[in-house]
Amino acid sequence: MKKPFQKKSNEKEIESKNTDLSKETSLVDPDYNRKKLFKKGVNLMADEKLEEAVEIFEQALRIDPNSIETLMKLGYARFHLEEYNEALKIYDKILDIDVTNPEAWNLKALVHYEQKKYSKALDAIEKAVESDPTYGMAWYNKACFLSLVNQVPESLEALKRSIEIDVKNARKSIRDKDFANVKIEEGFKRIVEVVVLESIRQGYHTLGAIVWTTFLDKAVAEDALRKLLEKGLIVQHEKRDGLSKIPIYDLAVDVAERMGNEKKGLFGITKKQLPKPVKNLKELSQAIQSVRESIEEENVEKTIDIFEEFIDPTKSGEQMIEQFFEEHREIRLWKIRLKDRGVDYLIENKDKMLNLFDNIEVTITKKLRNEIS
Repeated sequence: MKKPFQKKSNEKEIESKNTDLSKETSLVDPDYNRKKLFKKGVNLMADEKLEEAVEIFEQALRIDPNSIETLMKLGYARFHLEEYNEALKIYDKILDIDVTNPEAWNLKALVHYEQKKYSKALDAIEKAVESDPTYGMAWYNKACFLSLVNQVPESLEALKRSIEIDVKNARKSIRDKDFANVKIEEGFKRIVEVVVLESIRQGYHTLGAIVWTTFLDKAVAEDALRKLLEKGLIVQHEKRDGLSKIPIYDLAVDVAERMGNEKKGLFGITKKQLPKPVKNLKELSQAIQSVRESIEEENVEKTIDIFEEFIDPTKSGEQMIEQFFEEHREIRLWKIRLKDRGVDYLIENKDKMLNLFDNIEVTITKKLRNEIS
Protein backbone atom coordinates (compact mmCIF):
# COMPACT_ATOMS: atom_id res chain seq x y z
CA MET A 1 0.00 0.00 0.00
CA LYS A 2 3.04 2.27 0.20
CA LYS A 3 3.36 4.92 -2.46
CA PRO A 4 6.24 4.48 -4.88
CA PHE A 5 9.16 6.86 -4.87
CA GLN A 6 8.79 9.80 -7.17
CA LYS A 7 10.90 9.43 -10.30
CA LYS A 8 13.54 11.99 -11.03
CA SER A 9 12.98 14.29 -13.95
CA ASN A 10 14.95 13.47 -17.06
CA GLU A 11 16.15 17.05 -17.03
CA LYS A 12 18.85 17.13 -14.40
CA GLU A 13 19.72 20.43 -12.81
CA ILE A 14 22.97 21.79 -14.19
CA GLU A 15 25.10 22.76 -11.21
CA SER A 16 27.54 24.90 -13.18
CA LYS A 17 25.07 27.70 -13.85
CA ASN A 18 26.28 31.24 -14.04
CA THR A 19 27.18 32.38 -10.51
CA ASP A 20 25.78 35.89 -10.96
CA LEU A 21 22.46 34.47 -12.18
CA SER A 22 22.25 32.18 -9.13
CA LYS A 23 22.91 35.11 -6.80
CA GLU A 24 20.28 37.18 -8.57
CA THR A 25 17.73 34.35 -8.30
CA SER A 26 18.40 33.93 -4.60
CA LEU A 27 17.90 37.64 -4.03
CA VAL A 28 14.61 37.73 -5.94
CA ASP A 29 13.25 34.60 -4.27
CA PRO A 30 13.91 34.52 -0.49
CA ASP A 31 12.89 30.84 -0.50
CA TYR A 32 15.47 30.00 -3.15
CA ASN A 33 17.88 28.09 -0.88
CA ARG A 34 15.12 26.00 0.68
CA LYS A 35 13.75 25.11 -2.75
CA LYS A 36 17.22 24.14 -3.94
CA LEU A 37 17.70 21.85 -0.94
CA PHE A 38 14.19 20.47 -1.39
CA LYS A 39 14.90 19.48 -5.01
CA LYS A 40 18.17 17.88 -3.96
CA GLY A 41 16.36 15.87 -1.29
CA VAL A 42 13.72 14.70 -3.76
CA ASN A 43 16.43 13.54 -6.17
CA LEU A 44 18.16 11.65 -3.36
CA MET A 45 14.86 9.94 -2.52
CA ALA A 46 14.45 8.97 -6.16
CA ASP A 47 17.90 7.33 -5.94
CA GLU A 48 16.73 5.62 -2.71
CA LYS A 49 19.41 7.43 -0.70
CA LEU A 50 16.98 7.99 2.13
CA GLU A 51 19.39 8.80 4.97
CA GLU A 52 21.06 11.49 2.85
CA ALA A 53 17.64 12.82 1.82
CA VAL A 54 16.65 13.14 5.49
CA GLU A 55 19.74 15.27 6.20
CA ILE A 56 18.98 17.56 3.25
CA PHE A 57 15.31 18.01 4.20
CA GLU A 58 16.32 18.84 7.77
CA GLN A 59 18.72 21.48 6.42
CA ALA A 60 15.85 22.94 4.38
CA LEU A 61 13.65 23.06 7.49
CA ARG A 62 16.23 25.19 9.27
CA ILE A 63 15.41 27.85 6.66
CA ASP A 64 11.64 27.40 6.95
CA PRO A 65 10.55 25.11 9.83
CA ASN A 66 6.90 25.31 8.75
CA SER A 67 7.29 24.35 5.07
CA ILE A 68 4.60 21.71 4.60
CA GLU A 69 6.04 20.32 1.37
CA THR A 70 9.45 19.82 3.03
CA LEU A 71 7.92 18.28 6.14
CA MET A 72 5.84 15.96 3.96
CA LYS A 73 8.92 14.63 2.14
CA LEU A 74 10.88 14.29 5.37
CA GLY A 75 8.03 12.29 6.90
CA TYR A 76 7.84 10.15 3.79
CA ALA A 77 11.58 9.42 3.91
CA ARG A 78 11.34 8.52 7.61
CA PHE A 79 8.38 6.29 6.79
CA HIS A 80 10.35 4.32 4.20
CA LEU A 81 13.26 4.03 6.61
CA GLU A 82 10.72 2.41 8.97
CA GLU A 83 11.34 5.15 11.53
CA TYR A 84 7.64 5.18 12.27
CA ASN A 85 7.63 7.21 15.49
CA GLU A 86 9.69 9.95 13.84
CA ALA A 87 7.37 9.94 10.83
CA LEU A 88 4.34 10.31 13.11
CA LYS A 89 5.90 13.32 14.85
CA ILE A 90 6.44 14.99 11.49
CA TYR A 91 2.88 14.33 10.28
CA ASP A 92 1.54 15.66 13.59
CA LYS A 93 3.55 18.84 13.06
CA ILE A 94 2.01 19.24 9.59
CA LEU A 95 -1.43 18.79 11.12
CA ASP A 96 -0.63 21.42 13.77
CA ILE A 97 -0.05 23.81 10.87
CA ASP A 98 -2.99 22.58 8.76
CA VAL A 99 -5.40 20.23 10.52
CA THR A 100 -7.34 19.66 7.28
CA ASN A 101 -4.37 18.36 5.27
CA PRO A 102 -5.73 15.10 3.78
CA GLU A 103 -2.37 13.76 2.62
CA ALA A 104 -0.87 14.10 6.11
CA TRP A 105 -3.83 12.23 7.62
CA ASN A 106 -3.51 9.54 4.93
CA LEU A 107 0.21 9.08 5.51
CA LYS A 108 -0.30 9.02 9.26
CA ALA A 109 -2.86 6.26 8.73
CA LEU A 110 -0.33 4.30 6.65
CA VAL A 111 2.21 4.47 9.49
CA HIS A 112 -0.34 2.95 11.86
CA TYR A 113 -1.17 0.37 9.18
CA GLU A 114 2.49 -0.67 8.97
CA GLN A 115 2.49 -0.98 12.77
CA LYS A 116 -0.67 -3.13 12.51
CA LYS A 117 -2.55 -0.61 14.66
CA TYR A 118 -5.64 -0.78 12.50
CA SER A 119 -8.04 1.10 14.80
CA LYS A 120 -5.65 4.08 14.89
CA ALA A 121 -5.23 3.79 11.12
CA LEU A 122 -9.00 3.99 10.73
CA ASP A 123 -9.23 7.06 12.96
CA ALA A 124 -6.63 8.86 10.86
CA ILE A 125 -8.07 7.83 7.50
CA GLU A 126 -11.51 9.05 8.56
CA LYS A 127 -9.95 12.49 9.02
CA ALA A 128 -8.42 12.24 5.54
CA VAL A 129 -11.76 11.61 3.81
CA GLU A 130 -13.47 14.24 5.97
CA SER A 131 -10.85 16.78 4.88
CA ASP A 132 -11.20 15.81 1.20
CA PRO A 133 -14.18 13.59 0.29
CA THR A 134 -12.79 13.25 -3.26
CA TYR A 135 -9.46 11.75 -2.13
CA GLY A 136 -9.71 8.37 -3.86
CA MET A 137 -6.58 6.83 -2.33
CA ALA A 138 -7.80 7.65 1.19
CA TRP A 139 -11.11 5.90 0.48
CA TYR A 140 -9.19 2.92 -0.90
CA ASN A 141 -6.99 2.73 2.21
CA LYS A 142 -10.08 3.05 4.40
CA ALA A 143 -11.54 0.04 2.58
CA CYS A 144 -8.34 -1.94 3.25
CA PHE A 145 -8.34 -1.11 6.96
CA LEU A 146 -12.03 -1.97 7.34
CA SER A 147 -11.42 -5.31 5.64
CA LEU A 148 -8.56 -6.07 8.01
CA VAL A 149 -10.85 -5.57 11.04
CA ASN A 150 -13.52 -7.66 9.28
CA GLN A 151 -16.03 -4.86 8.78
CA VAL A 152 -16.99 -6.30 5.40
CA PRO A 153 -20.05 -4.21 4.34
CA GLU A 154 -18.32 -0.97 5.35
CA SER A 155 -15.16 -2.04 3.51
CA LEU A 156 -17.11 -2.67 0.32
CA GLU A 157 -18.85 0.70 0.52
CA ALA A 158 -15.53 2.51 0.95
CA LEU A 159 -14.00 0.54 -1.93
CA LYS A 160 -16.93 1.38 -4.20
CA ARG A 161 -16.52 5.05 -3.30
CA SER A 162 -12.82 4.92 -4.18
CA ILE A 163 -13.65 3.29 -7.53
CA GLU A 164 -16.26 5.97 -8.31
CA ILE A 165 -13.48 8.53 -7.85
CA ASP A 166 -10.80 6.55 -9.73
CA VAL A 167 -11.71 3.37 -11.62
CA LYS A 168 -8.06 2.22 -11.47
CA ASN A 169 -8.68 1.35 -7.81
CA ALA A 170 -10.91 -1.51 -8.96
CA ARG A 171 -8.06 -3.21 -10.77
CA LYS A 172 -5.71 -2.55 -7.84
CA SER A 173 -8.09 -4.21 -5.40
CA ILE A 174 -8.16 -7.49 -7.35
CA ARG A 175 -4.65 -8.47 -6.23
CA ASP A 176 -4.64 -6.67 -2.86
CA LYS A 177 -4.28 -9.20 -0.02
CA ASP A 178 -5.91 -6.76 2.40
CA PHE A 179 -9.26 -7.63 0.80
CA ALA A 180 -9.07 -11.34 1.62
CA ASN A 181 -12.06 -10.95 3.96
CA VAL A 182 -14.33 -9.41 1.31
CA LYS A 183 -13.44 -11.21 -1.92
CA ILE A 184 -16.08 -13.90 -1.41
CA GLU A 185 -18.82 -11.26 -1.13
CA GLU A 186 -21.20 -10.65 -4.02
CA GLY A 187 -20.42 -6.94 -3.82
CA PHE A 188 -16.74 -7.60 -4.53
CA LYS A 189 -17.68 -9.78 -7.52
CA ARG A 190 -19.48 -6.75 -8.96
CA ILE A 191 -16.23 -4.83 -8.62
CA VAL A 192 -14.57 -7.55 -10.70
CA GLU A 193 -17.24 -6.86 -13.34
CA VAL A 194 -16.27 -3.16 -13.26
CA VAL A 195 -12.64 -4.14 -13.89
CA VAL A 196 -13.60 -6.29 -16.89
CA LEU A 197 -15.93 -3.60 -18.26
CA GLU A 198 -13.16 -1.00 -17.98
CA SER A 199 -10.73 -3.31 -19.77
CA ILE A 200 -13.16 -3.68 -22.68
CA ARG A 201 -13.67 0.09 -22.75
CA GLN A 202 -9.92 0.53 -23.10
CA GLY A 203 -9.90 -1.61 -26.23
CA TYR A 204 -9.17 -5.15 -25.00
CA HIS A 205 -11.86 -7.30 -26.62
CA THR A 206 -10.76 -10.93 -26.23
CA LEU A 207 -10.70 -13.10 -23.11
CA GLY A 208 -6.92 -13.48 -23.32
CA ALA A 209 -6.36 -9.72 -23.55
CA ILE A 210 -8.75 -9.07 -20.66
CA VAL A 211 -6.97 -11.63 -18.45
CA TRP A 212 -3.61 -10.14 -19.40
CA THR A 213 -4.60 -6.55 -18.59
CA THR A 214 -6.58 -7.20 -15.40
CA PHE A 215 -4.47 -10.01 -13.84
CA LEU A 216 -7.71 -11.89 -13.18
CA ASP A 217 -7.84 -15.67 -13.25
CA LYS A 218 -9.33 -16.93 -16.49
CA ALA A 219 -12.32 -18.53 -14.76
CA VAL A 220 -13.05 -15.33 -12.81
CA ALA A 221 -12.87 -13.23 -15.99
CA GLU A 222 -15.17 -15.66 -17.81
CA ASP A 223 -17.70 -15.50 -14.99
CA ALA A 224 -17.63 -11.68 -15.05
CA LEU A 225 -18.11 -11.63 -18.83
CA ARG A 226 -21.10 -13.97 -18.52
CA LYS A 227 -22.72 -11.69 -15.93
CA LEU A 228 -22.06 -8.58 -18.01
CA LEU A 229 -23.66 -10.27 -21.03
CA GLU A 230 -26.70 -11.22 -18.94
CA LYS A 231 -27.05 -7.62 -17.78
CA GLY A 232 -26.85 -6.34 -21.34
CA LEU A 233 -23.79 -4.21 -20.60
CA ILE A 234 -21.66 -5.91 -23.26
CA VAL A 235 -22.30 -7.77 -26.51
CA GLN A 236 -20.47 -10.76 -27.96
CA HIS A 237 -19.30 -11.24 -31.56
CA GLU A 238 -16.96 -13.71 -33.16
CA LYS A 239 -13.98 -13.33 -35.43
CA ARG A 240 -12.27 -16.05 -37.42
CA ASP A 241 -8.75 -17.07 -36.43
CA GLY A 242 -7.65 -19.65 -38.98
CA LEU A 243 -10.11 -22.53 -38.77
CA SER A 244 -11.50 -21.53 -35.39
CA LYS A 245 -13.60 -18.62 -34.13
CA ILE A 246 -12.71 -16.37 -31.19
CA PRO A 247 -15.33 -14.59 -29.04
CA ILE A 248 -15.03 -10.80 -29.19
CA TYR A 249 -16.60 -8.55 -26.55
CA ASP A 250 -17.73 -4.93 -27.00
CA LEU A 251 -19.64 -2.46 -24.89
CA ALA A 252 -23.36 -2.32 -25.60
CA VAL A 253 -24.18 0.78 -27.67
CA ASP A 254 -25.90 2.72 -24.88
CA VAL A 255 -23.10 1.84 -22.42
CA ALA A 256 -20.45 2.97 -24.92
CA GLU A 257 -22.21 6.32 -25.34
CA ARG A 258 -22.30 6.85 -21.57
CA MET A 259 -18.76 5.72 -20.84
CA GLY A 260 -16.89 6.68 -24.00
CA ASN A 261 -14.58 4.29 -25.83
CA GLU A 262 -10.81 4.10 -25.69
CA LYS A 263 -9.38 2.46 -28.81
CA LYS A 264 -5.88 1.13 -29.23
CA GLY A 265 -3.68 3.05 -31.62
CA LEU A 266 -0.17 2.50 -32.95
CA PHE A 267 2.38 1.05 -30.50
CA GLY A 268 -0.44 0.18 -28.07
CA ILE A 269 -1.07 3.82 -27.15
CA THR A 270 -4.63 4.41 -26.04
CA LYS A 271 -6.62 6.97 -27.97
CA LYS A 272 -9.72 8.22 -26.21
CA GLN A 273 -12.98 8.87 -27.98
CA LEU A 274 -15.16 11.12 -25.85
CA PRO A 275 -18.82 10.46 -25.09
CA LYS A 276 -21.13 12.50 -27.32
CA PRO A 277 -22.32 15.12 -27.13
CA VAL A 278 -19.45 16.88 -25.32
CA LYS A 279 -21.22 19.16 -22.86
CA ASN A 280 -20.49 22.83 -22.26
CA LEU A 281 -16.88 22.85 -23.46
CA LYS A 282 -17.25 26.38 -24.80
CA GLU A 283 -18.76 27.56 -21.51
CA LEU A 284 -15.87 25.94 -19.65
CA SER A 285 -13.41 27.71 -21.93
CA GLN A 286 -15.11 31.05 -21.26
CA ALA A 287 -14.92 30.44 -17.51
CA ILE A 288 -11.18 29.82 -17.87
CA GLN A 289 -10.75 33.22 -19.55
CA SER A 290 -12.64 34.87 -16.68
CA VAL A 291 -10.71 33.11 -13.94
CA ARG A 292 -7.41 33.95 -15.63
CA GLU A 293 -8.30 37.64 -15.49
CA SER A 294 -9.31 37.50 -11.83
CA ILE A 295 -6.11 35.66 -10.86
CA GLU A 296 -3.96 38.14 -12.82
CA GLU A 297 -5.80 40.99 -11.05
CA GLU A 298 -5.22 39.21 -7.71
CA ASN A 299 -8.93 39.65 -6.99
CA VAL A 300 -9.65 37.06 -4.29
CA GLU A 301 -13.45 37.42 -4.10
CA LYS A 302 -13.89 37.29 -7.86
CA THR A 303 -11.58 34.27 -8.14
CA ILE A 304 -13.50 32.38 -5.43
CA ASP A 305 -16.79 33.15 -7.22
CA ILE A 306 -15.49 31.88 -10.58
CA PHE A 307 -13.97 28.79 -8.96
CA GLU A 308 -17.56 27.84 -8.14
CA GLU A 309 -18.20 27.46 -11.88
CA PHE A 310 -15.67 24.60 -11.93
CA ILE A 311 -16.90 23.04 -8.66
CA ASP A 312 -20.71 23.30 -8.66
CA PRO A 313 -22.23 20.16 -10.27
CA THR A 314 -25.16 22.25 -11.58
CA LYS A 315 -22.64 24.31 -13.57
CA SER A 316 -19.43 22.75 -14.92
CA GLY A 317 -18.58 20.72 -11.81
CA GLU A 318 -19.87 17.42 -13.16
CA GLN A 319 -17.93 17.80 -16.38
CA MET A 320 -14.78 18.73 -14.45
CA ILE A 321 -15.08 15.58 -12.32
CA GLU A 322 -15.55 13.43 -15.42
CA GLN A 323 -12.75 14.91 -17.53
CA PHE A 324 -10.43 16.85 -15.19
CA PHE A 325 -10.76 15.07 -11.87
CA GLU A 326 -7.36 15.94 -10.37
CA GLU A 327 -7.73 19.57 -11.45
CA HIS A 328 -11.24 19.69 -9.93
CA ARG A 329 -9.84 18.55 -6.59
CA GLU A 330 -7.04 21.11 -6.77
CA ILE A 331 -9.49 23.95 -7.49
CA ARG A 332 -11.66 22.90 -4.54
CA LEU A 333 -8.61 23.00 -2.29
CA TRP A 334 -7.58 26.43 -3.62
CA LYS A 335 -11.04 27.80 -2.89
CA ILE A 336 -10.78 26.70 0.76
CA ARG A 337 -7.26 28.11 1.07
CA LEU A 338 -8.25 31.44 -0.52
CA LYS A 339 -11.08 31.84 1.99
CA ASP A 340 -8.66 31.12 4.85
CA ARG A 341 -5.55 33.00 3.69
CA GLY A 342 -6.71 35.57 1.18
CA VAL A 343 -4.55 37.51 -1.24
CA ASP A 344 -1.22 36.27 0.13
CA TYR A 345 -2.14 32.71 -0.84
CA LEU A 346 -3.32 33.90 -4.26
CA ILE A 347 -0.04 35.69 -4.94
CA GLU A 348 2.00 32.73 -3.68
CA ASN A 349 0.15 30.25 -5.93
CA LYS A 350 -0.63 32.53 -8.87
CA ASP A 351 1.69 30.85 -11.38
CA LYS A 352 0.55 27.37 -10.37
CA MET A 353 -3.11 28.34 -10.83
CA LEU A 354 -2.56 29.94 -14.21
CA ASN A 355 -0.57 26.92 -15.39
CA LEU A 356 -3.36 24.53 -14.37
CA PHE A 357 -6.02 26.50 -16.25
CA ASP A 358 -3.71 26.80 -19.28
CA ASN A 359 -3.39 23.00 -19.36
CA ILE A 360 -7.16 22.53 -19.08
CA GLU A 361 -7.74 24.97 -21.93
CA VAL A 362 -5.25 23.17 -24.19
CA THR A 363 -7.11 19.90 -23.59
CA ILE A 364 -10.50 21.55 -24.19
CA THR A 365 -9.30 23.08 -27.44
CA LYS A 366 -8.12 19.68 -28.69
CA LYS A 367 -11.45 18.10 -27.77
CA LEU A 368 -13.43 20.81 -29.53
CA ARG A 369 -11.34 20.38 -32.67
CA ASN A 370 -11.89 16.63 -32.61
CA GLU A 371 -15.65 17.12 -32.30
CA ILE A 372 -15.75 19.62 -35.16
CA SER A 373 -13.70 17.34 -37.41
